[in-house]
Amino acid sequence: MIVAVVLVFLVVASVLFHFWSPWWFTPLASNWGTIDATIDLTFWVTGFVFVAINLFMAYCVWRFRYREGALAHYEPENKKLEWWLTGLTSVGVIAMLAPGLFVWAAFVTVPEDAMEIEVLGQQWHWSSRYPGEDGNFGTVDAHLITDDNPFGMNPDDPDGQDDILVSSSLVHFPMGKPIKVLLRSKDVLHNFTVAQFRVKMDLVPGLVSFVWLIPTRTGDFEILCEELCGIGHFAMRGKVVVDEQADFDAWLADQSTYAELAAREAGDPVAGQALYAVCAACHGPKGEGNPALNSPKIAGQSAWYMKRQLAYFKDGTRGAHPEDVYGQQMAAMTLTLAGEKAIDDVVAYIRTLPDERAPSTVIGNVARGQHTYGTTCGACHGFEGQGIKATNAPRTAGMSDWYLVTQLNNFKNGIRGAHPRDMYGMQMELMAATLLDDEAIDDVVAYATSLR
Repeated sequence: MIVAVVLVFLVVASVLFHFWSPWWFTPLASNWGTIDATIDLTFWVTGFVFVAINLFMAYCVWRFRYREGALAHYEPENKKLEWWLTGLTSVGVIAMLAPGLFVWAAFVTVPEDAMEIEVLGQQWHWSSRYPGEDGNFGTVDAHLITDDNPFGMNPDDPDGQDDILVSSSLVHFPMGKPIKVLLRSKDVLHNFTVAQFRVKMDLVPGLVSFVWLIPTRTGDFEILCEELCGIGHFAMRGKVVVDEQADFDAWLADQSTYAELAAREAGDPVAGQALYAVCAACHGPKGEGNPALNSPKIAGQSAWYMKRQLAYFKDGTRGAHPEDVYGQQMAAMTLTLAGEKAIDDVVAYIRTLPDERAPSTVIGNVARGQHTYGTTCGACHGFEGQGIKATNAPRTAGMSDWYLVTQLNNFKNGIRGAHPRDMYGMQMELMAATLLDDEAIDDVVAYATSLR
């Protein structure tokens, strides 16, 4: 009798939880409402079967419970019952699978007027490519991928010269227009998922897969990788920004083509020396840093990383948090750099400064820090702390240890990485959360800065 009561309680509790559950689909933002319909149908069919079977079990447990003097009737076969079970099961399976075939047919049939956008995945980053005025993508080759050519563009293909390359994890779509998203991976299996779009697809190295959709409302929608792709898998986040057509066109016109990026002149260290005079007041004449002024060592730091951070300070992505006092100071100082060329010049000059190891100020257990660094940080920052551009992780070896401690605490406390456009800071915010206390931070920093 107790078992029958438990089974009935399980059914009632499950049904109530389904209707009162706080976990529901995110609001739909594409044309794929049929995906929701097929999932709802599956819930109803499987839910009905779940309720029916468990209530039948409860009835049997109660009806045929042990009673003294009662005899069991042995009936090894019942053709009528078998036909009913076979028929009802077939109807249920067909009801679940048949609609999915129609949805799949629509899923693989891309509208002829669909705009093509390529999304490229790598550990642990998203980037995108848009066809230029000719409407055609240039050819790419994995063998051509380098730090300076992250898309693997073929420089001899004229169709690729006007391709628009966007290295940011912010992918823009126009609203209300069919879009075919071409998916390509640079390293391992990834998966392109935006929950509000309801469609997803794996990125397979060596292949080009695709999904298509029509965005139905503007907004920012998070990109997730739903294929386990390495230690930073959970932090491989991006955003699809759905714009009105006019806003999308304005954004696209502001991006650089492959030809423009290839023709971009390198920074001039001579011009940068004059600009660095302002920086030297805090960071030192040799870029050695000054803890008293909360200015870290910058000599020897990766050029691409310094350019990104200076751009972030200038546009408010970094240094806007009210508790980031020193970031606000840097944001004000970057206003002395008039444009992108000035940033390139001053960084070019910083790269000429002598790279001397910053003095150690943090006391930590290097052996414990080595284990933590090797199992987490090294995958992005390099196991020698050299920094890796492909994973958007700067150098740590020989840099200012006190500054790294400050930044890790800022990431943990949401002072840095909280800006919606700072996708790499958001990744570090997630990774820093694995360092549970100040001791763990001191240990990993002591090891990271000791690397040569």
